[in-house]
Amino acid sequence: MTKSAHLAVLTALAALIVTPTASGPSVAQPASLEGSWSGGGVVSFASGARERARCQAHYSRRSPTSYALTATCATASGRATQSASVRQVSGNSYQGSFYNNEYNVSGTIHVVVRGNSQNVHLSSGAGSASLHLSR
Repeated sequence: MTKSAHLAVLTALAALIVTPTASGPSVAQPASLEGSWSGGGVVSFASGARERARCQAHYSRRSPTSYALTATCATASGRATQSASVRQVSGNSYQGSFYNNEYNVSGTIHVVVRGNSQNVHLSSGAGSASLHLSR
């Protein structure tokens, strides 16, 4: 796989870490995404290759139900920074889209927040990522 393809997947991965995924309805007040999160997981490239990744993400509240985020992720093959926008879809579940201007990669992100941790799934044409982040 080329370096740009690996970086495209990294970009997707970084976006993934910053968005929550749905888990059933909740009556409790949703946990806030606002602030800094870090952790890691696995990136799966379109070629079939897999790499472990470490990521750092920062969410900024835009409205009561939406956030802007920036994330940087690194694997053995490179590092990428991207931006994303997510909105609450139910309870502690968020979804949205990410974009990396440097590599022209975009895709979808899903995040599920549980207290001080979140599970993130990112998907694009370049690959996918599954991450676990915490505060």
